[in-house]
Amino acid sequence: MTLARTRLAALATSILAVLLIVAGQPTMAAAKEAPLPAAFAKAAAAYDVPRDLLVALAYAETHLDGHNGEPSASGGYGMTHLVSNPTNHSLEKAAELTKLPVEKLKTDDAANILGGAAVLRSHADALALDETARKDIGRWYQAVAKYGNASSPELARLYADAVYEQLGLGIDARGVQVKPQEVTADRGDLAKARDLNAQAEVASPDYPDAAWVPANSGNYTVSSRESSYNIDRVIIHVTQGSYAGTISWFQNPSANVSAHYVIKSSNGAITQMVRDKDIAWHAGNWTYNTRSIGLEHEGWVNDASWFTDAMYRSSAALTRYLCDKYGIPKTRTGIIGHNEVPGATHTDPGPHWNWTTYMNYVTGGGTPSWTTTVDNTTAGQFTASANWGTSAYSSQRYGADYRFADPVAASDPAWYSATIPSAGTYRVEVWYPADPGYNSSAPYIVAASGGNQTVYVDQRSGGGTWRSIGTFTLNAGTYNVVGVSRWTSGTGLVIADAVRISRV
Repeated sequence: MTLARTRLAALATSILAVLLIVAGQPTMAAAKEAPLPAAFAKAAAAYDVPRDLLVALAYAETHLDGHNGEPSASGGYGMTHLVSNPTNHSLEKAAELTKLPVEKLKTDDAANILGGAAVLRSHADALALDETARKDIGRWYQAVAKYGNASSPELARLYADAVYEQLGLGIDARGVQVKPQEVTADRGDLAKARDLNAQAEVASPDYPDAAWVPANSGNYTVSSRESSYNIDRVIIHVTQGSYAGTISWFQNPSANVSAHYVIKSSNGAITQMVRDKDIAWHAGNWTYNTRSIGLEHEGWVNDASWFTDAMYRSSAALTRYLCDKYGIPKTRTGIIGHNEVPGATHTDPGPHWNWTTYMNYVTGGGTPSWTTTVDNTTAGQFTASANWGTSAYSSQRYGADYRFADPVAASDPAWYSATIPSAGTYRVEVWYPADPGYNSSAPYIVAASGGNQTVYVDQRSGGGTWRSIGTFTLNAGTYNVVGVSRWTSGTGLVIADAVRISRV
């Protein structure tokens, strides 16, 4: 009898599971297996926020890691980075809107995602986005910019662009997926703000490859190094927050903290915020502050996904430059982590920081990485139909000129061919001049080993520099590796300039 009852119970459970699946409802097992996708779907539905946009915002902030309720450097909590500091009270706003306790919003992923959706929707309401407008993911751009609580229009644009960039690239993290998609972001007045993703319009006064965005004058000490103090250290930090958020925080007068340089995870972009001659407040030790230059790296110490090859290489090039300039030894005596400063209470750069890789890049040792650059003028390696014109209009171009074409609903890509030396993982970067009249969602096709993959890039901004569109598994051989397609619903001319492919 007991065995019969057990079989009947099992049969009933199976039937119920089938009925739930047919009805479109997740089973208990499925819900346990995929809590994050369910949390994003629930929050998006509750506040009529585009689900993919909500995921992109959380990914740009935290790579979908709640960090066990530990705050970011600027006092932000959870996957959607709900903040509580003197100038940003999005955590308290989320509690007011959701009626959930602050502590639950800090520590519970589903609650935090719900709170993030509520705050984002409140910004959309303040911008008078009606039901029709809310269905257009591009119309949320200014609401996303408000969510970042940036200290200036240029930083608001930097923050929102980072979110929308993820929609074009796609996301696959912690069981949550967003497919790469065409989106035309409506920047409004922020379209006029300085594009910090682009070739530096205001160059760093000390390092040619960096942009210049000064920290608040109350967050560092003006000095005359090396007359007043000798510079003999580079100190490596991790931001415990996003690139845009860290830059904004260093501009906040209540921060009482700064660093000389901030490095972006995805592509290694660098922003200088304190002059080398001045004393940034980064080490937690005045003596070490006076003798060092602080480098902040976007990310979190407990999440290795932030420490990209692009970041390591860019940061190492900066460190090598600083060592040569100030006579700092290129050793682990002259280049140290924040955790190695006497009296340090911080653990950065943490266990996931690869010192061996980093120091090899600083000193030029190790096995050289293979890389190749293909321009639209590279003989035998670029092909495009007669529909693609040639222009030298923009000064942001790579080389002598670049190609352009109108978007059409037809297959007419421009292709870049390369000889890939061996099967493996490669980073693909693209270079294009940016202009308001260029395409809002240009499709880049990568001939990956598992089949073509497409990512979408807003060519209205972020031009005049190398921009990573991701890492891909490529087969060995000579073939068309990267294409720029004209088949897009995005507006504006599609641009094909140059690509760079590097083994990682």
